[in-house]
Amino acid sequence: MAVEVKEFLPITQRHEDLGLSDETVLRMYYHLLLSRRLDERCWVLQRQGRVPFHISGIAHEGIGVGAAYALRKGFDIVHPYYRDLALSIALGMKPVEFMLALYGKKGDPHSAARQMPSHFSLRHLNIISGSSPVATQLPQAAGIAFAEILKQKLRPQLEAAGFRVSREMRVVLTSTGEGSTSEGDFHEALNWAGIYRLPLVVLVHNNQYAISVPVWKQMAVKRVADRAAAYGIHGAVCDGGNVLEVYQVVKEAVDRARAGEGATLIEAVTYRWTPHSSDDDDRTYRTREEVERGKLRDPLPRLRDYLYRRGLLTQREEDELEERVRAEVDEAQRQAEEAPYPAPEEALAPVFATEDRSGWWGE
Repeated sequence: MAVEVKEFLPITQRHEDLGLSDETVLRMYYHLLLSRRLDERCWVLQRQGRVPFHISGIAHEGIGVGAAYALRKGFDIVHPYYRDLALSIALGMKPVEFMLALYGKKGDPHSAARQMPSHFSLRHLNIISGSSPVATQLPQAAGIAFAEILKQKLRPQLEAAGFRVSREMRVVLTSTGEGSTSEGDFHEALNWAGIYRLPLVVLVHNNQYAISVPVWKQMAVKRVADRAAAYGIHGAVCDGGNVLEVYQVVKEAVDRARAGEGATLIEAVTYRWTPHSSDDDDRTYRTREEVERGKLRDPLPRLRDYLYRRGLLTQREEDELEERVRAEVDEAQRQAEEAPYPAPEEALAPVFATEDRSGWWGE
């Protein structure tokens, strides 16, 4: 049974109606384009044997960019998953920071070259590293959101003890694929979120496949978001290929969470074109015709078309932006390839305590 893929209508929202300026929506397009070209380059590098592994977020960029712009960057907390390249880029991650992890080179800010790539972690951006087992980030994110509630309740005591506590609630956003909703971690996180009205947004990227297993074999309900009612939280569905719609739905969820109105489960519908990872052969479980139909969801040309129709982008400006982005990706690749590998003894820190912590992990 092939997954049904329909062609979505052109973007009909007006960015002005969502409170977004012309400059902001153009910046969104830049982040979509940069994430796509970086992702494409990493896939080529793996196929050339220059890096060992890549897991792609192509077609997920609209979800990541839309969500990033709905958050307060550097204030709110993000616990991403492995297809969140665009989310991390839009939050402020530099292409070279991803490339260093891809090559496993010294200076990798995510894990000091210890983890597989796409385990995003940048302390200054409040991006928290996930684990390789899927869905483990969900209860962890719920725990962080619970801690934010406790901070607000205990603010006088904490401030009296010398701690600085924000006067405004920080929101925690975590994301995952629809396949991960089959894990017990998903239930536990949302159950906790419902009971304690956590300032949590769970963003599910429904790309139709959990590796080779189609969504209709994973759950009996039609939508992931249908499950929200069971936990007493809000549920919403959005078109993951429409970056403005994603922004709108996530922004509403973030505003509710910040106002103390509890958590939201969002299902962003997209389609994964690439194999699950560079180690997967998707020809064993889906046809090329299905993949081509799935490309109709592509967020990049849809936003480009919107910008052209609104008179915000011309062919010359698009060409210039493509050249700029390609140069950024080229430079990131150059820096990563020229960077040294970590010394073997660096694997011991910070596993074992030392008096001198300087020189590792960028501190």
